Amino acid sequence: MLQRLIAFILLILFFPLFIILYILIKITSKGPFIFKQKRLGKDKKPFTIYKIRTMVEKAESQKSKIQNLNEADGPAFKIHNDPRYTKFGSFLAHSGLDELPQLINIIKGEMAFIGPRPLPVEEAKKVPKKYDRRFSVLPGISSLWVTAGTNHSNFDRWMRLDLEYVKNKSFWYDLNISVRTIIFVFKLFFQYEIQN
Repeated sequence: MLQRLIAFILLILFFPLFIILYILIKITSKGPFIFKQKRLGKDKKPFTIYKIRTMVEKAESQKSKIQNLNEADGPAFKIHNDPRYTKFGSFLAHSGLDELPQLINIIKGEMAFIGPRPLPVEEAKKVPKKYDRRFSVLPGISSLWVTAGTNHSNFDRWMRLDLEYVKNKSFWYDLNISVRTIIFVFKLFFQYEIQN
């Protein structure tokens, strides 16, 4: 209940930022402001995740054409500099600002601030059974894996960090990851600014 209340307050506080981002998205690319995708959450229950759109319109239909560029192993699909990113969308994705609409998912009780990142349905169904415990808690906007460093291509490492989180989950553990997330986001922002 507390997380939902905090998410609601943050959603109100970030509303002016949403307006600015909406205008920038609309004048720089075609397509909707919000990207919606089915993912598996706690107990493998499907839900619709909300993100600010960072890619060109109908990017999902182009996935098969760039499968060879996938940098992740296992069932995950990740490309750091995905060619489907719009110019402004690349900034949003690399700064983490595209995740802000997931405050709505928290309000709806589908996500938490901290927890294993929810996978798209087709990828989640391919997760080996030995990692099923990652689905025993609410997925999060940030996670131990997100803040663990740059090696985001190793799927097994990702899953092991999720299990480590589930094992150690507590208020103080979540707070620690939250602080690390804030530091991590600032680093991403400044790294992007330097590189561009």
